[in-house]
Amino acid sequence: MAARIISLAEAIADNLRDGDTLAMEGFTHLIPYAAAHEIIRQGRKDLFLIRMTPDLIYDQLIGVGAARGMKFSWGGNPGVGSLHRFRDAVENQWPRPLDIEEHSHAAMANAYEAGAANLPFAMLRGYIGADLPKVNPNIRSVTCPFTGEVLAAVPAIRPDVSVIHALRADRKGNVLLEGIVGVQKEAVLAAKRSIVTVEEIVDELNPPSPNSVVLPGWAISAVCHVPGGAFPSYAHGYYPRSNAFYIAWDEIARDRDRFNDWIRDNVMNATPEDFAKYAKTPAKIA
Repeated sequence: MAARIISLAEAIADNLRDGDTLAMEGFTHLIPYAAAHEIIRQGRKDLFLIRMTPDLIYDQLIGVGAARGMKFSWGGNPGVGSLHRFRDAVENQWPRPLDIEEHSHAAMANAYEAGAANLPFAMLRGYIGADLPKVNPNIRSVTCPFTGEVLAAVPAIRPDVSVIHALRADRKGNVLLEGIVGVQKEAVLAAKRSIVTVEEIVDELNPPSPNSVVLPGWAISAVCHVPGGAFPSYAHGYYPRSNAFYIAWDEIARDRDRFNDWIRDNVMNATPEDFAKYAKTPAKIA
């Protein structure tokens, strides 16, 4: 069954519910900012967030009180410093308390793969000599029945909804990823429902390189045409990363009132179409 090509507002309304477990993936590249803003506009709440590297989009979701908890393996403003709304929630319970479950990158990646394969847990050689198992009861161990080796085990990640941004989709809902792809493929395949925002909708995908990933339309719930939807992160061949915005966010997010003003002006009083101004003529980015 082909993915439905619909508006972002309709995709969020149809697929994401209060209380859901939500994964929004993208590693430096193709981070789904426009989708996160639509989630905030629609007032979703009590979400349990999953992301290998939560950065500004999760700082925003946490800051507006949309999240009850988060599973992650690193959190920060890349190249700048802390996530101040995240820290405020953990340290001061503002705007609400936030449960956290921390893992290593390797554990998160393996957990996504286990979820995509419909397995109950992931095994890995990891956490040897680490302190995280002392504070995270979801890090356990299993013994290999063939060798007797003791391995780390973590629950599979099976989100209710996964959201990613991609470069292109065809009119059947098949989606192309290229460049740094992170765990987007695994996040979509592990989820019960999935939403993909894209820069372009084309007649044929024609994967341009061996590093390309094509997600079939039958694995996706909704595809949304949102040019610029990854800004201020970058979309390979479309627009560069806005380093200036990441630097500016450090000051915006430090103050609760300034953060709320920014959300009002740039999220609540905006639309997905506003991201289109950041989409430029495709050109190879060095």
